[in-house]
Amino acid sequence: MIERWLEIPPDKSCLIIGPRRSGKTILLRHRYPELPYATLDDLDHLAWAKRDPKGFIGSLGRHAIIDEIQRLPLLTVAVKYAIDNQNARFLMTGSSTLGLLDAAADTLAGRIEILSLPTPCWGEDEGDAIHSILEGRPDLPYIREANRRLSAALTYGQFPEVLAQESEEKKHRVLINYRNTYFTRDLMQLSNIENLDGLLAIFQHLTRSLGSHLEVSNFAREAGISFPTTKKYLNALQQAQLTFKLYGYQYGPAKRHIKAAKTYFADNGIIHSLNAGVSDGQLIENFVISELEKRRKLDMIPADQFYYYKSVAGREIDLIFEVDNTVYAVEIKATKKPGPRDFQNLKQFEDRLKRPIKRILFYPGEEYSTVDGIRLIPIGALHRGK
Repeated sequence: MIERWLEIPPDKSCLIIGPRRSGKTILLRHRYPELPYATLDDLDHLAWAKRDPKGFIGSLGRHAIIDEIQRLPLLTVAVKYAIDNQNARFLMTGSSTLGLLDAAADTLAGRIEILSLPTPCWGEDEGDAIHSILEGRPDLPYIREANRRLSAALTYGQFPEVLAQESEEKKHRVLINYRNTYFTRDLMQLSNIENLDGLLAIFQHLTRSLGSHLEVSNFAREAGISFPTTKKYLNALQQAQLTFKLYGYQYGPAKRHIKAAKTYFADNGIIHSLNAGVSDGQLIENFVISELEKRRKLDMIPADQFYYYKSVAGREIDLIFEVDNTVYAVEIKATKKPGPRDFQNLKQFEDRLKRPIKRILFYPGEEYSTVDGIRLIPIGALHRGK
């Protein structure tokens, strides 16, 4: 799979952020085969860039691709000079924002576009998006075919190299290799993490707590590492684009999040690589929320941020977001036949600002229907949807 659903500015430098192996390099080299290419994964290039940043950038000419620039964030100073003084255009990638976005914000403000490239959306390897997830209605044969593919998507995720494998055994081997390299040792090097066992313990506790509130003190105690170290490791996972957070939704224009957050994995393949026991409900919840988050990052869902909601009485909504002054309240269920109890939290959710509310329930069934104002959408609608 080469083509990706990402719009790159035609005449402006950009920085593409995304997890390792999400397809950033292949995308740029396929779209711009004529441009000089350099990667800081190459130790010779990295040493040259450290020794002589301006000379390294100058060697690439006025238009070039620079891969894995997070390995040397200060290189953005030389990039800024070339953009300002030589009318240069650079297409850069980074698989961790640790130190990188701060450096880019300080030196490249107004000069570059910062874009996100997650792992492929479900079905992206088969072609462009062909329907709207939230508003469209694919026909029944399409949903049935998508549902037949759902189990593999839930299990192995959407990393490009995984999608290219023909057998489940090969998909499994690729993900195990990712765990042993990009998800752990590479992350440890970039984030100055020394305790591999502690990092793996954090991964394991994250999988078990999917869909629950993240209490750092509990993680620290169960992983056997200090509170500051636990915070550092969790932050490293988020900056490496392997996880993302949902904060609690608050009404009104004031602070929009509360302290307690929920953490999800950016791709279900990460969960599989960890060989951790999770329930079907957790797998489905992570899959649906991560697939919608991918589309938010790609501007297919024009929401500034995703949230979850918890009422004073303890009733929760899995996902809340706002588009065009409309509040979307989304629940995700693992049952193919939702009943009254599955609708209860959505029915009782109210927006105190009295804006329009669209209530949606994703489920692994086949039929579209509306129950008490709640629209039931098959999870299969995520396939090639936007």
